[in-house]
Amino acid sequence: MAELNEAQRDRLDEDQFAFPKERKEPLNNASHVRNAIARFNQVEGVSDDERDAAWRRIKKAADKHGVEVSEKSWREIGKK
Repeated sequence: MAELNEAQRDRLDEDQFAFPKERKEPLNNASHVRNAIARFNQVEGVSDDERDAAWRRIKKAADKHGVEVSEKSWREIGKK
């Protein structure tokens, strides 16, 4: 995954994060989208409504960057 340094991360608009209020999980490229999915359940201090909104942003970014997402909901992450 291409790492973002602090300056690059600071330049990202809020809408480029899964959790914009917290500025957690950037969604600016395919590797970051995959990472946001993998780390989704590690984000603390957010409500289910915020998770629902974050999941919609992740799905939109996944479509944009060509990342396949098999889960229909964030509640399915890690379940088989």
